[in-house]
Amino acid sequence: MEKLPIDPSITDVVKAYKFLKNRVRRTPTEYSRPLSAKAGAPVYLKLENLQLCGSFKLRGALYKMNSLTAEERAAGVVTCSSGNHGQGVAMAAKELRINTKIFVPALCPETKKAAIRWLGGDFVQLAVTEGDYDFTEKAAHEYAEAKGVTYVSSFEDATVVAGQGTAGFEMFTDEPDIELLLIPAGGGGLMNGVSIAAKALNPNVEIWGVQTDTSNPWVVSWADGKVKEVEYGETLADGLAGGIPQSLLTLAKRRVTGILEVTEKELAAAIAFMHREQRQIIEGAGAVGIAALLAGKAPIKGRKTGIVVSGGNIDGDKLLKVLDENR
Repeated sequence: MEKLPIDPSITDVVKAYKFLKNRVRRTPTEYSRPLSAKAGAPVYLKLENLQLCGSFKLRGALYKMNSLTAEERAAGVVTCSSGNHGQGVAMAAKELRINTKIFVPALCPETKKAAIRWLGGDFVQLAVTEGDYDFTEKAAHEYAEAKGVTYVSSFEDATVVAGQGTAGFEMFTDEPDIELLLIPAGGGGLMNGVSIAAKALNPNVEIWGVQTDTSNPWVVSWADGKVKEVEYGETLADGLAGGIPQSLLTLAKRRVTGILEVTEKELAAAIAFMHREQRQIIEGAGAVGIAALLAGKAPIKGRKTGIVVSGGNIDGDKLLKVLDENR
């Protein structure tokens, strides 16, 4: 099989799990009665909204930053984030005592900005830029190159992918006979990492990524496997917004069946459903799999289904608006 630029194995995921198991929370893989009733099949949720920092991002950030050399740590690091990765990096920065600069776009929710500052303390400097995620990412890369410091990617890094994969390793050691798996697509780090673990533990599982129609590079790029540019719109799933790298699209083609697309209206309905029926607060990025199920877009066909709920960091005002409009 062709060796890809980013190609971690299940061994890499297990090594990450060994390091992280006493440093992050093993979140529950929980049976959902209301979603199972809607689906006509058993549905299990990997509740990473209950993770430390409120999302899975801590896994990859902490594992990556721990892998840095003494010289790299001393020089400091820089990253770009729509919010959740920044919180994971901030927590890792404080724990490992690494000076870190975190770039976020202006549209990053205030709750996430505040959390980054609080979690990182004196070890983190927050830089808020104008423009979208892709603009902010470019600014962060330029800063890293100018200063000669390590850039900690939120997804395009084999070590980060292995760290994110520990969520899948936990999920499939809890429920190894899941037949259909729905994962937020995002930049591809979580989707690929979880897919590596899922396919290693259950080769027969069918995996689908999910994203919104307002930020859908996976959808338009999937057919021929070549990354294409798309126009981005306003989205509740700010954690999934932005472009994707060719490396992770190529990697995903090995294990992921395809990409499902949900609307912003379907996404809002899923957030409200989880709050009302499951008593869970989840953000837009974490709700895409549930949105696909509720909208009848997931090919469940009576199969035992797993959904990765990637995070719960949603602004209070935004949540109240969603709940008010989806009574």
